[in-house]
Parts: sequence; structure tokens; C-alpha cells
Amino acid sequence: MIAKIIIKRRFVKENIPQIISLMKKIRAIAMNQPGYISGETLMQSEFPENMAVICTWQSMADWNGWKSSEERKTYEAMLEIYQTRPTEYEEYLLGTGFQND
Repeated sequence: MIAKIIIKRRFVKENIPQIISLMKKIRAIAMNQPGYISGETLMQSEFPENMAVICTWQSMADWNGWKSSEERKTYEAMLEIYQTRPTEYEEYLLGTGFQND
């Protein structure tokens, strides 16, 4: 079942160019992972230090494989240096599981 993941981060304002560069690197690596479908990065208009990534994976297992990979953990640690709070994850499966869905 398709998995949609929302990743929320709040960064210090001064380092936005470095942060965006790191996020682009992570996206490029993620694109080559099994099950990766798509991703987009959102920046809050009034508070650009608030960012969200919405990514789509073939399955929750594919997402969990990437999330727990050493390569991703390395880049996540680099991003955490610039964050003002821990990364938040919201993990969803496409559909509701109800009939007619």
C-alpha cells in the first residue's frame, strides 16, 4: 500500500542556503532508493525556517528501509545541527481502508 510521509523541521533562519543544499542531497539519494515515488519540499511563507517534506513510497516497508539507513541517518544528523527542535514524522497509508475506497 502506498505510503505518504510528512517530515516537519524548524531551522535557524541564518542557515537556510546550507539547509536547502543538504536537503537537495538527501532527496537525490532518496530518489535512488527502492520504492521511492516522489517528494516535494515546502517552506512556510511567513516563517521560512519552517519546512516540510512530503514524500511518497511504494510501501511503509520501503520508507522504513530508507528512514533507518545509515546513509540517511548521516544526513539527518547534519540537518539536526541547524534545527531548533527535533524532526517530526507523520506516516500515512493511501486510502482509509473503508469499503469503496
